[in-house]
Amino acid sequence: MNDIKRRDQGLPYYSQSIRPALQFFWCKFWIKQINKSIPFNMPKISLILKIIGVKTGKGCIIETPFRCAIGKNTTIGDRLYSNVNLLLEDEGAITIGDDVFIGPNVCICTAGHPVHYKARNTRFEYGIPVTIGNNVWIGANVLVLPGVTIGDNTVIGGGSVVTKDIPANVVAVGNPCHVLREITDDDKQYYFKNRKFDKEFLEKFPDL
Repeated sequence: MNDIKRRDQGLPYYSQSIRPALQFFWCKFWIKQINKSIPFNMPKISLILKIIGVKTGKGCIIETPFRCAIGKNTTIGDRLYSNVNLLLEDEGAITIGDDVFIGPNVCICTAGHPVHYKARNTRFEYGIPVTIGNNVWIGANVLVLPGVTIGDNTVIGGGSVVTKDIPANVVAVGNPCHVLREITDDDKQYYFKNRKFDKEFLEKFPDL
Protein backbone atom coordinates (compact mmCIF):
# COMPACT_ATOMS: atom_id res chain seq x y z
CA MET A 1 0.00 0.00 0.00
CA ASN A 2 1.44 3.41 -0.93
CA ASP A 3 1.88 6.18 1.62
CA ILE A 4 -1.07 8.29 0.44
CA LYS A 5 -3.44 5.31 0.85
CA ARG A 6 -1.94 4.58 4.27
CA ARG A 7 -2.37 8.22 5.32
CA ASP A 8 -5.97 8.40 4.12
CA GLN A 9 -6.82 5.24 6.08
CA GLY A 10 -5.40 6.67 9.29
CA LEU A 11 -2.35 4.39 9.24
CA PRO A 12 1.24 5.49 9.92
CA TYR A 13 2.78 6.80 6.71
CA TYR A 14 6.06 8.35 5.54
CA SER A 15 5.29 11.95 4.65
CA GLN A 16 8.64 12.48 2.91
CA SER A 17 8.07 9.81 0.26
CA ILE A 18 7.54 11.15 -3.25
CA ARG A 19 3.72 11.03 -3.51
CA PRO A 20 2.86 12.78 -0.21
CA ALA A 21 5.71 15.25 -0.77
CA LEU A 22 4.32 16.19 -4.20
CA GLN A 23 0.87 16.70 -2.68
CA PHE A 24 2.32 18.99 -0.01
CA PHE A 25 4.17 20.98 -2.68
CA TRP A 26 1.09 21.26 -4.92
CA CYS A 27 -1.03 22.53 -2.03
CA LYS A 28 1.61 25.00 -0.77
CA PHE A 29 2.08 26.42 -4.27
CA TRP A 30 -1.63 27.19 -4.70
CA ILE A 31 -2.12 28.38 -1.13
CA LYS A 32 0.58 30.96 -1.80
CA GLN A 33 -1.57 32.27 -4.68
CA ILE A 34 -4.56 32.59 -2.32
CA ASN A 35 -2.54 34.58 0.17
CA LYS A 36 -1.34 37.00 -2.52
CA SER A 37 -4.96 37.85 -3.37
CA ILE A 38 -6.68 41.11 -2.50
CA PRO A 39 -8.93 40.81 0.59
CA PHE A 40 -12.24 38.95 0.14
CA ASN A 41 -11.44 37.84 -3.41
CA MET A 42 -13.72 34.84 -2.97
CA PRO A 43 -14.02 33.94 -6.68
CA LYS A 44 -10.24 33.44 -6.86
CA ILE A 45 -10.08 31.75 -3.46
CA SER A 46 -12.94 29.41 -4.37
CA LEU A 47 -11.29 28.48 -7.66
CA ILE A 48 -7.96 27.68 -5.99
CA LEU A 49 -9.66 25.68 -3.24
CA LYS A 50 -11.33 23.64 -5.97
CA ILE A 51 -7.95 23.10 -7.69
CA ILE A 52 -6.39 21.67 -4.53
CA GLY A 53 -9.51 19.62 -3.80
CA VAL A 54 -11.11 21.41 -0.85
CA LYS A 55 -14.86 20.77 -1.00
CA THR A 56 -16.81 23.88 0.03
CA GLY A 57 -20.49 24.69 0.24
CA LYS A 58 -22.27 27.92 -0.68
CA GLY A 59 -21.56 31.36 0.73
CA CYS A 60 -18.26 30.62 2.44
CA ILE A 61 -15.92 33.47 3.42
CA ILE A 62 -12.29 32.61 4.21
CA GLU A 63 -10.09 35.52 5.17
CA THR A 64 -6.43 35.47 4.27
CA PRO A 65 -3.82 34.48 5.20
CA PHE A 66 -5.05 30.90 5.16
CA ARG A 67 -3.13 27.61 5.21
CA CYS A 68 -3.85 23.95 4.68
CA ALA A 69 -1.62 20.91 4.21
CA ILE A 70 -3.34 18.70 1.63
CA GLY A 71 -6.59 20.33 0.51
CA LYS A 72 -8.46 17.30 -0.75
CA ASN A 73 -8.96 15.96 2.77
CA THR A 74 -11.08 18.96 3.83
CA THR A 75 -14.87 19.24 3.42
CA ILE A 76 -16.63 22.49 4.41
CA GLY A 77 -20.39 23.07 4.54
CA ASP A 78 -22.39 26.18 3.64
CA ARG A 79 -21.77 29.71 4.96
CA LEU A 80 -18.48 29.16 6.77
CA TYR A 81 -16.87 32.33 8.05
CA SER A 82 -13.22 31.99 9.03
CA ASN A 83 -11.10 34.88 10.24
CA VAL A 84 -7.39 35.36 9.48
CA ASN A 85 -4.71 32.71 9.96
CA LEU A 86 -6.87 29.59 9.83
CA LEU A 87 -4.56 26.55 9.61
CA LEU A 88 -6.02 23.21 8.51
CA GLU A 89 -3.51 20.40 9.04
CA ASP A 90 -5.63 18.02 6.99
CA GLU A 91 -3.38 14.98 6.71
CA GLY A 92 -6.47 13.25 8.10
CA ALA A 93 -9.99 14.22 7.03
CA ILE A 94 -11.39 17.52 8.34
CA THR A 95 -15.17 17.85 8.06
CA ILE A 96 -16.80 21.19 8.95
CA GLY A 97 -20.58 21.64 8.98
CA ASP A 98 -22.88 24.50 7.97
CA ASP A 99 -22.89 28.00 9.52
CA VAL A 100 -19.60 27.59 11.36
CA PHE A 101 -17.77 30.67 12.69
CA ILE A 102 -14.00 30.41 13.19
CA GLY A 103 -12.05 33.16 14.94
CA PRO A 104 -8.51 34.34 14.13
CA ASN A 105 -5.44 32.15 14.63
CA VAL A 106 -7.27 28.81 14.84
CA CYS A 107 -5.48 25.54 14.08
CA ILE A 108 -7.41 22.35 13.31
CA CYS A 109 -4.80 19.62 13.41
CA THR A 110 -5.22 15.99 12.40
CA ALA A 111 -1.49 15.24 12.18
CA GLY A 112 0.74 13.78 14.85
CA HIS A 113 3.77 11.66 15.68
CA PRO A 114 4.41 8.68 17.99
CA VAL A 115 5.23 9.47 21.63
CA HIS A 116 8.29 7.21 21.92
CA TYR A 117 11.37 8.76 20.33
CA LYS A 118 12.47 5.57 18.56
CA ALA A 119 9.10 5.28 16.82
CA ARG A 120 9.03 9.05 16.18
CA ASN A 121 12.51 9.02 14.63
CA THR A 122 11.31 6.68 11.88
CA ARG A 123 9.77 9.92 10.50
CA PHE A 124 6.44 8.13 10.12
CA GLU A 125 3.39 10.16 11.16
CA TYR A 126 -0.39 9.87 11.12
CA GLY A 127 -3.57 11.81 10.35
CA ILE A 128 -6.68 11.14 12.47
CA PRO A 129 -9.97 12.80 11.34
CA VAL A 130 -11.57 15.84 13.01
CA THR A 131 -15.31 16.58 12.69
CA ILE A 132 -16.97 19.91 13.52
CA GLY A 133 -20.78 20.03 13.52
CA ASN A 134 -23.26 22.66 12.32
CA ASN A 135 -23.61 26.11 13.93
CA VAL A 136 -20.35 25.81 15.85
CA TRP A 137 -18.39 28.90 16.93
CA ILE A 138 -14.67 28.38 17.52
CA GLY A 139 -13.10 31.37 19.26
CA ALA A 140 -9.74 32.99 18.62
CA ASN A 141 -6.48 31.08 19.18
CA VAL A 142 -8.14 27.66 19.56
CA LEU A 143 -6.22 24.45 18.85
CA VAL A 144 -8.27 21.38 17.88
CA LEU A 145 -6.23 18.16 18.11
CA PRO A 146 -6.45 14.86 16.16
CA GLY A 147 -9.50 12.65 16.53
CA VAL A 148 -11.81 15.28 18.04
CA THR A 149 -15.52 15.69 17.26
CA ILE A 150 -17.32 18.93 18.24
CA GLY A 151 -21.12 18.66 18.37
CA ASP A 152 -23.72 20.94 16.75
CA ASN A 153 -24.40 24.45 18.13
CA THR A 154 -21.43 24.39 20.51
CA VAL A 155 -19.16 27.34 21.37
CA ILE A 156 -15.45 26.76 22.00
CA GLY A 157 -14.01 29.62 24.06
CA GLY A 158 -10.96 31.54 22.86
CA GLY A 159 -7.56 30.05 23.66
CA SER A 160 -8.89 26.54 24.28
CA VAL A 161 -6.98 23.37 23.47
CA VAL A 162 -9.52 20.73 22.42
CA THR A 163 -8.06 17.31 23.19
CA LYS A 164 -11.25 15.21 23.32
CA ASP A 165 -14.82 15.18 21.98
CA ILE A 166 -17.12 18.04 22.99
CA PRO A 167 -20.90 17.41 22.91
CA ALA A 168 -23.58 19.48 21.18
CA ASN A 169 -25.25 22.58 22.66
CA VAL A 170 -22.58 23.57 25.21
CA VAL A 171 -20.04 26.26 25.96
CA ALA A 172 -16.64 24.65 26.43
CA VAL A 173 -13.38 26.35 27.43
CA GLY A 174 -9.89 25.78 28.73
CA ASN A 175 -6.75 23.70 28.37
CA PRO A 176 -7.71 20.94 28.18
CA CYS A 177 -11.07 22.12 26.86
CA HIS A 178 -14.00 21.06 29.07
CA VAL A 179 -17.73 21.75 29.18
CA LEU A 180 -18.54 24.91 31.14
CA ARG A 181 -22.32 24.86 30.74
CA GLU A 182 -25.22 24.02 28.45
CA ILE A 183 -26.63 26.51 25.96
CA THR A 184 -30.36 27.16 26.53
CA ASP A 185 -33.08 29.25 24.88
CA ASP A 186 -32.47 31.92 27.54
CA ASP A 187 -29.16 32.66 25.82
CA LYS A 188 -31.05 34.13 22.85
CA GLN A 189 -31.71 37.28 24.87
CA TYR A 190 -28.04 38.17 25.24
CA TYR A 191 -25.31 39.25 22.85
CA PHE A 192 -22.47 39.42 25.41
CA LYS A 193 -22.47 38.12 28.98
CA ASN A 194 -25.37 39.93 30.73
CA ARG A 195 -25.99 42.46 27.92
CA LYS A 196 -29.42 41.97 26.34
CA PHE A 197 -30.38 42.77 22.76
CA ASP A 198 -32.03 46.19 22.44
CA LYS A 199 -35.57 46.85 21.22
CA GLU A 200 -34.48 48.15 17.80
CA PHE A 201 -32.50 44.97 17.17
CA LEU A 202 -35.37 42.73 18.28
CA GLU A 203 -37.76 44.51 15.92
CA LYS A 204 -35.54 43.42 13.04
CA PHE A 205 -35.28 39.84 14.32
CA PRO A 206 -38.65 39.05 15.98
CA ASP A 207 -37.97 35.30 16.05
CA LEU A 208 -35.32 35.69 18.75
